[in-house]
Amino acid sequence: MPTKRSPRQRNGLSPLRLPVVSHGAEYLVIGYLMRRNILAYKAPPNNEGYDIICIHPDPKRVTKQIRVQVKSRYQTDSDRGFPIKEKSFPAIDYVVVAFLNIGYFYSGVSARQGLDDPEFYTLRVAFVRKHHHQVASGFDRVLTSGLDIEVYKNERGFEMIAKDLNIPYPSRRSRRRAPE
Repeated sequence: MPTKRSPRQRNGLSPLRLPVVSHGAEYLVIGYLMRRNILAYKAPPNNEGYDIICIHPDPKRVTKQIRVQVKSRYQTDSDRGFPIKEKSFPAIDYVVVAFLNIGYFYSGVSARQGLDDPEFYTLRVAFVRKHHHQVASGFDRVLTSGLDIEVYKNERGFEMIAKDLNIPYPSRRSRRRAPE
């Protein structure tokens, strides 16, 4: 029985495997969450559903946890979509889509020409469910191109998780001088 070949293989291209880059996306998201003072832990490898657990950094104020699944796209010229299985929805609260933008892979120019800063979009599972499409190939997807998702980008998206966990923005308490 012939083996299934991906479109890249049919076009004479070998499949691209970048496990370090994929795992790096999860650690980047953890770093940005912690930068916002959200305590974030990596779930065990191959954990079903979520990749990161988020809690309040003050143990006296922990009231709940937020489960985050990270989906990454390394190509700057990707279609701005990401695969996700519907069966994972009950196990997650948010999906953070990390567009790593490490270069062009489909444009026929040098990959390095497409190098750009990463972008992160924090999407509630209800949003993901609403825009989820089952595809005949079996790869369920969410396409973000054409959707107005700027309100979920970078810090604005991470702020949604902070608000759900009741984590105030980090600041120094002001010391008031006594009137002279």
